[in-house]
Amino acid sequence: MTDGLLSGQVALVTGASRGIGAAIAKTLATAGARVVITHRNSLEGANAVRTGLPGDGHRVVQASAEDSHALNELALSIAEIEGRLDLLVNNAATTRVIPHDDLDALDDDLFDQILRTNVRGAFATVRACRTLLAADSGGVIVNISSIAARMANGSNVAYCASKAALDNMTASLARALAPHIRVYSIAPGLVNTELTRDWAPKTREAMIARTPLRQLATPEDCAKAVLAMVTSFPSTTGIVIPVDGGFPLG
Repeated sequence: MTDGLLSGQVALVTGASRGIGAAIAKTLATAGARVVITHRNSLEGANAVRTGLPGDGHRVVQASAEDSHALNELALSIAEIEGRLDLLVNNAATTRVIPHDDLDALDDDLFDQILRTNVRGAFATVRACRTLLAADSGGVIVNISSIAARMANGSNVAYCASKAALDNMTASLARALAPHIRVYSIAPGLVNTELTRDWAPKTREAMIARTPLRQLATPEDCAKAVLAMVTSFPSTTGIVIPVDGGFPLG
C-alpha cells in the first residue's frame, strides 16, 4: 500500500542494494514513486530490494558511480523507459576503516577511489540527470553525506574529506541549478546498519552514550528525512540536514 505523496513520480537511488539506500528506496516506493535502483556489483542485493518494494514499475540498473559513461547511459534509459525523473538520491559511496593517524595505510589508490565515488560520482550523476530533473516543474537532488564532514572523524581521512566536499558541492549545485532543481544534503551520524552492527559492542555503546538522544539513527530515519526534503521544503535549498541524534552536541 502506498500513501500517494509521490504518486506518478520517478526516483533514482544510487547504491541502493542495502542499508540506507535500500530504506530510501522503500520509503519512496511506499510514497508512490517508481524507483530505479543502481548498484556497482551487488545485483543479488539490488534485486532483493526491488522485489520488496511496494507498487509497480521499479527496476535495477548496474551503473558504478565511478563510470561516467554508465551514468550517461542510465540517464538515457530513464528518459526512454520512465520518461521523467523527479528525484535523484546520491547514496552510492565507498570507504574502508583506517585509523586517521595511519597515513601509510591510506594509499593513493584508495584515496582516489573514495573521491571518485563519493564526490565525482555524485557530480557525474547530477550532470547526467540534470536535463531530466529540470523538466516540467523541476526536481530534487538529495546527497547522502555524513556528520564526518563536520566532525572530521569517520572511517578514514579521505572519507571525511569526501563528505565535506559533498556538502560544499551541495551548496554550489543548489545555486547553479536553481530555480528548477532543489539540492540538499542529509548527514547521518552513526547509523544502525549491517556494517555498524558488527562493530565492537563497547564502541557502539560509547557512541550511544555520547549522543544526546541516546540512540543510533536508523536507515528509516534517513529515508524519512529524504522524503521530508522532497515533500515539505519547497522554499529551501542548499542546506545540510543532520540525522545524528545530536551527536555533535555531546
